[in-house]
Amino acid sequence: MLESFDKTKLYLKIDKPLHAKAMVLIVHGLCEHLGRYDYLTGKLLRKGFGVYRFDHRGHGQSEGTRVYYDDFTQIFEDVNAVVDLIQKEEPDLPLFVIGHSMGGYAVTLFGSHFPNKVAGFVLSGALTRNRGSIGEELPRNLDPKQYFPNELGSGVCSDPAVVEAYAKDPLVEKQISFGLFYTIFEGVQWLKENPHRFEDPVLILHGAKDGLVSYEDSLELFKEIDSDDKSLKVYSGLQHEIFNEYTKDEVIGDALFWLEKQLDPDHVDISYSEHTDSVIEDLGL
Repeated sequence: MLESFDKTKLYLKIDKPLHAKAMVLIVHGLCEHLGRYDYLTGKLLRKGFGVYRFDHRGHGQSEGTRVYYDDFTQIFEDVNAVVDLIQKEEPDLPLFVIGHSMGGYAVTLFGSHFPNKVAGFVLSGALTRNRGSIGEELPRNLDPKQYFPNELGSGVCSDPAVVEAYAKDPLVEKQISFGLFYTIFEGVQWLKENPHRFEDPVLILHGAKDGLVSYEDSLELFKEIDSDDKSLKVYSGLQHEIFNEYTKDEVIGDALFWLEKQLDPDHVDISYSEHTDSVIEDLGL
């Protein structure tokens, strides 16, 4: 357990190969937990990356009111606390951050508030503009600590086995607080107003058929941020959890290819990525 900035204890898991060449922090999405990234972690380990993961406060095995935030700053301050720990324990290794969905939102806020603190970011289905209007129908005057059912499963993945496992997972939260969404609305608005604050290297990945977070979020983020080193890929047939889709090995390969290129642009193993079909060409970017 790691004590965050306000003493809330976050459940942390660390996996390291014998001789790590860099470290990666994986930040999970809404209502889920770090254990849903075992497969991605295994792929990273086999390529020589050490992996840190943690459960968001109020999620999984971490402390905190379930699926709730008081303020939009808490989510990225938690990320910062874990980053501080990693950089203390591995001061000589580059650190990259992978964030999915709400985790992508969290790390985009983190990168915007703490520029140049890490070596780069990979965003997966990141909620940064809410062009899909997720939660927009919620009244704004309800008790933040009231809850409604988690109905995210239907748009998670095109693989029925993944959706079924998500629904049956005892560590996947079954309810969401109004307060969490209220803070997300505040954080997304901040990101919209401050795109210039994000300037780090970033690979932005999104499924074109994402039923939860519109791929237009990623298109707008790509256009508006100030990063000199930014890449974008939208996968034509994939839904929200692109690291869990049928073609997950190819998506993970794209992420690995980018990470390796950040470490050594002149010596990248092209076998990492078989490259799934992309719709980037059709978007005029």
